[in-house]
Amino acid sequence: LPPHAGTCYQQAKQVLHTAVPDRLQGRERETGILRQFLREHVLGRRPGSLYVSGAPGTGKTACLSRVLLDCKDELAKSRTVVLNCMALGNPNSVFPTLAQHLGLPVATGRERVRSLEKHLMAQGPMVLLVLDELDQLESKGQDVLYTLFEWPQLPGSRLVLVGLANALDLTDRSLARLAAHPAGSPQLLHFPPYTKEQLARILQERLGQV
Repeated sequence: LPPHAGTCYQQAKQVLHTAVPDRLQGRERETGILRQFLREHVLGRRPGSLYVSGAPGTGKTACLSRVLLDCKDELAKSRTVVLNCMALGNPNSVFPTLAQHLGLPVATGRERVRSLEKHLMAQGPMVLLVLDELDQLESKGQDVLYTLFEWPQLPGSRLVLVGLANALDLTDRSLARLAAHPAGSPQLLHFPPYTKEQLARILQERLGQV
């Protein structure tokens, strides 16, 4: 930062901002797995799903945002939709919201799911759907979550689904039925808490810019 950018305190505050940094200290393994998953499934045109778990503040969203930015050119020929499920009024709202992002007419009732399935099984670019705060879609009978995680298994599907949530056991607890079909079970990636050494390195790297 140039000398005139403000006091040392202001500069430190700026580099400690929560914006996605160029490199995430202590999350090299997780970033590599996310990048590899996207390349294998989106670029390789292999429909599939990934469930990312970890307590708040462990870097799930930041890592995925960094990978999406880094792979922006590679993913240019596919369609990427990122939704924060906290912003949805209720679990079923994910379907009309997704339809809107894909440029489809918003249908009602059972037809809204059917029209999305028809679209995802038709010829076209791969669709990468990222659902942050996925646990907000839990509902009676888990119909919404089952529908979403079963979409990559549809004949000719072109959907790659990435869900992020805090709970480590969401797939075991809420999506037990998927275990009966191994191909339908999502790949799992857990973000452990940062160690004190990792936190110290993050602070040193950020403050080293001042």
